[in-house]
Amino acid sequence: MKHRPHSEAHQGKRPRVPADSAAAAAAPPDGMEDKAPSIPRELTQNPLKKIWMPYKNGLPETHISQRKVCMTNCPTLIVTVGLPARGKTYISKKLTRYLNWIGVPTREFNVGQYRRECVKIYKSFEFFRPDNEEGLKIRRQCASAALNDVRQYLTEDGGQVAVFDATNTTRERRDTIIQFAEQNGFKVFFVESVCEDPDVIQENIVQVKLGSPDYTNCNTEEAAEDFMKRIKCYENSYEPLDEVLDRDLSFIKIMDVGQRYLVNRVLDHIQSRIVYYLMNIHITPRSIYLCRHGESELNVNGRIGGDSGLTPRGKEFGKKLSQFLQTQGISDLKVWTSQMKRTIQTAESLSVPYEQWKVLNEIDAGVCEEMMYEEIQDHFPLEFALRDQDKYRYRYPKGESYEDLVQRLEPVIMELERQENVLVICHQAVMRCLLAYFLDKTAEELPYLKCPLHTVLKLTPVAYGCKVESISLNVDAVNTHRERPENVDVTRMSEEALLTVPAHQ
Repeated sequence: MKHRPHSEAHQGKRPRVPADSAAAAAAPPDGMEDKAPSIPRELTQNPLKKIWMPYKNGLPETHISQRKVCMTNCPTLIVTVGLPARGKTYISKKLTRYLNWIGVPTREFNVGQYRRECVKIYKSFEFFRPDNEEGLKIRRQCASAALNDVRQYLTEDGGQVAVFDATNTTRERRDTIIQFAEQNGFKVFFVESVCEDPDVIQENIVQVKLGSPDYTNCNTEEAAEDFMKRIKCYENSYEPLDEVLDRDLSFIKIMDVGQRYLVNRVLDHIQSRIVYYLMNIHITPRSIYLCRHGESELNVNGRIGGDSGLTPRGKEFGKKLSQFLQTQGISDLKVWTSQMKRTIQTAESLSVPYEQWKVLNEIDAGVCEEMMYEEIQDHFPLEFALRDQDKYRYRYPKGESYEDLVQRLEPVIMELERQENVLVICHQAVMRCLLAYFLDKTAEELPYLKCPLHTVLKLTPVAYGCKVESISLNVDAVNTHRERPENVDVTRMSEEALLTVPAHQ
């Protein structure tokens, strides 16, 4: 059954304040004429800044406790735990990508990479034997070097979360990390991956480990055998996190690739977000299809936002999309749309059930809804320049920014992680945000990602990243992509501001 929203929700947009009302509310600043909002027109969305204060040893000794004070928003050190080939690096990379996407500066520190830089040529599993004193010494040095870089990142480089990706299989090693964190005022959250399924372990070795620089010149069988012996080197000394012995620690224990979880002492908002995210991801093979709606009437006229219907070419795209999906042969494909007319009309062409998400509605352009870029430059030249200066954080008057949109779309990302095969029919700004998550794009890159009309992007998660296929369905459409102009100064001439505006009727 196809879901149809009530008439009010069907509009898929917030009520617009008439221009005269906005002008009457307050005298507009310079450059803001009949549609100006009654708010100061200076860019107020600043990059995320740390608000924690490092502990300073400036007090008399009697006032200094052995444990450093840790404030609510102090940095977090995420520490992976587990035997090799248990998905620790997969978890680390996904978690880092997610936290950066939601605006929490995060960096991954993979101790294996430090070891490869230190020991240029890997010989065999013998390096990891517990009785190999030279190997043990090098591994400790690499872990220490990684922790020094963690300290630098969290105390001086503006980082908020560091992911320390290593085996950390002994209680002694974890105690060392806890001591390091306490000395520097960091919170610690452990993420342990436990897996006893030989098929999963073997699959991880084949998919990921055999492509490691350690095995560049090895054949598959030799590499797999060596890696299994490397795992054996850790097994005897492995001390898993224990709900009794480690009851004072904050951690999540992920068992058999998400079949069960044990969560202990979640202390703050960041840790709860981490737990929520890790309990939603899975490794089942699947594909995610992203596309925009078919060409709309306002697209042709060069107007942004609005809630117009499809052009004849837009309807043709819907038919071609239906044919394309049939060639993919996916029986359990879920289809999601926004609550806007143009995505619903596109989905109607598929003759399959679909779900409408209000959070998938296009970015709210506020007082600029349904305007052409030329009109925005003419009426609000200051706004047009400010948006070009920082397109990610700029918020339309009475509307949204890309930063706002990312926060709005987080439930969609969570559900995409939970699901298997999904087609999302959405809008240009929305598709950019979703694509930035899967492709690990920065806030600066996100607003300029190219998402043309009548093109499907097929995303297939692989190993530590995502494979992307771009499929044009060969239906002509207007170009709606505006490149960033070189001159973003507020004093620029109108001709310079409009140089990169795409052609339209």
